[in-house]
Amino acid sequence: MAKAIMLQGTGSDVGKTVLVAGLCRAARNRGLNVRPFKPQNMSNNAAVANIEGGDNAGGEIGRAQWLQAIACGVAPSVHMNPVLLKPQTDIGAQVIVQGKVFGEARARDYQALKGRLMEAVLDSWAKVGEGADLVIVEGAGSPAEINLRSRDIANMGFATRADVPVVLVGDIDRGGVIASVAGTHLILPEEDRRMIVGYLINKFRGDVSLFDDGLKAIERFTGWRCFGVVPWLKAAARLPSEDSVVLERLASGEARALKVAVPMLGRIANFDDLDPLKAEPQVEVVFVPPGKPLPADAGLVVIPGSKSTIGDLLKFRENGWDRDLLAHRKRGGHVVGICGGYQMLGRIVRDPDGIEGSVTEADGLGLLDVETVMEAEKTVRNISARSVPFDLPLDGYEIHLGRTTGPDTARPSAIINGAEDGAISADGKVIGTYLHGLFGADAFRGKFLESLGIKGGGIDYRAEVERALDEVAVGLETHLDCDAIFSLAR
Repeated sequence: MAKAIMLQGTGSDVGKTVLVAGLCRAARNRGLNVRPFKPQNMSNNAAVANIEGGDNAGGEIGRAQWLQAIACGVAPSVHMNPVLLKPQTDIGAQVIVQGKVFGEARARDYQALKGRLMEAVLDSWAKVGEGADLVIVEGAGSPAEINLRSRDIANMGFATRADVPVVLVGDIDRGGVIASVAGTHLILPEEDRRMIVGYLINKFRGDVSLFDDGLKAIERFTGWRCFGVVPWLKAAARLPSEDSVVLERLASGEARALKVAVPMLGRIANFDDLDPLKAEPQVEVVFVPPGKPLPADAGLVVIPGSKSTIGDLLKFRENGWDRDLLAHRKRGGHVVGICGGYQMLGRIVRDPDGIEGSVTEADGLGLLDVETVMEAEKTVRNISARSVPFDLPLDGYEIHLGRTTGPDTARPSAIINGAEDGAISADGKVIGTYLHGLFGADAFRGKFLESLGIKGGGIDYRAEVERALDEVAVGLETHLDCDAIFSLAR
């Protein structure tokens, strides 16, 4: 087996994903054959990884592990994230195991499943380590959730079973970082505590020397070594975000030539579809929270994917966004619906088998003359396609349930593997598609923005991500004792 080191956080959203990606890139820059691994992830931002055994076979993993695979310079594998939970309600989620749908489970029922899922985690763990020099593991949530420890597969349950040393990550930007690190030390059982080889502090702003006494206090309480204090890395903002919790902190930036409004659906999925637009210097992407109207000065509204199309469609109306959208159309505004957003743009969405829940039918927004029927079989695949209106290549992936038909599909938005996809309104201003990653194609994005009156779009987005990963890696090499972290891998 390859050597391994694991990053666990004192809480959720402390920056583990970016730190693992940066360490993966730093290890790769040192000439190491490195891989990422996350035993269990919870996110509706999924990527498609190919599965052995078929040209078109694909499985779902968290977007974080997709990004970390890019940092390693390797193709993503379903084994990099063997268990993916995709929340559908406040208390239930779809369970993906090694890329495929395993079933659905309420939170309490899922705890009972974990014993069986550990077998899949350890199987994937062995596969990821084959041929690698180093595996960098990302935990989920916090090991301090000791009420869940007995069946844990994401943090110390995995670390102790696989014998992987742990670096604890504290987020100083959230406040209370001394208490969170010392408190974790206090409440962990001895078996778990001895897995921790040290800690690091993340997202520091200002003069690091001002925290010297804080580091001494943590050492006094815990005896753990500090691997360094990482400043707020600006390059991290140019990387795809995984968790929808970040949307709560996104605010409108400076006014730019085009404002893109994105309603924050309750079960928003794959919102990183918007990242290439956010990277364009003339484009301002505004995520609109529930209770706030869609901005009247938006030139484009993008309705993103959803893990619960009917549920989010009903909430869309409750927020009054349907009225805002109609007003936007009357002003001549453009609309793009992706995946679940495409389904919402039609006349009706039907779910006769109750796949998404108890509500089996809902009127759509009526901006496209199509209708959708949910079907049990999920389409999961990476694809190459071509834009119909611009005759330009597209790359991306599909993750969706449902079949959409209707008169407007006679004007498809793309050709995928020889088949027509999506629909366009008669005036060309409303576009629906099942293609995630639509805006990731630089030439298409440039022409699309040009059609909205924006000149000079179409930056090399993938190159921007690569540069951001390199910058994060340099930042970590500068502020962390990476030699010590890598040397402690076993």
